[in-house]
Amino acid sequence: MATVEITKENFTETVKEGIVFLDFWAEWCGPCRQFAPTFEKASDEHEDVVFGKIDTEAETELAQSFQIMSIPTLMVFRDGIKIFEQAGALPPSALEDLIEQAEKLDMDAVRAQIAEQQAAQGEQA
Repeated sequence: MATVEITKENFTETVKEGIVFLDFWAEWCGPCRQFAPTFEKASDEHEDVVFGKIDTEAETELAQSFQIMSIPTLMVFRDGIKIFEQAGALPPSALEDLIEQAEKLDMDAVRAQIAEQQAAQGEQA
């Protein structure tokens, strides 16, 4: 599966189900251009994962909403929940490892942890 262009119009629909890797990038960014082939190759090898690219120049609203300060920034969502974020290009082996971790993640445990945190915050208010 090739990478898909993510915009503010298709963002919510794209990340709501399954595993989604997002690459925040810009044309002028050297490290972004270096990371692009690694990201593209992973998208071809993992058809069960969505790989989206967000051009921070064209999608300034999305970039600002996620407080993107440096690019490339990689974000991973699973079932609508952000589970990872890191600035900087990853080598192919690190990206593969991250994909594996995202696939193995127990989302019931993640949701339970989020519920606990929200309950604790409610008690503090």
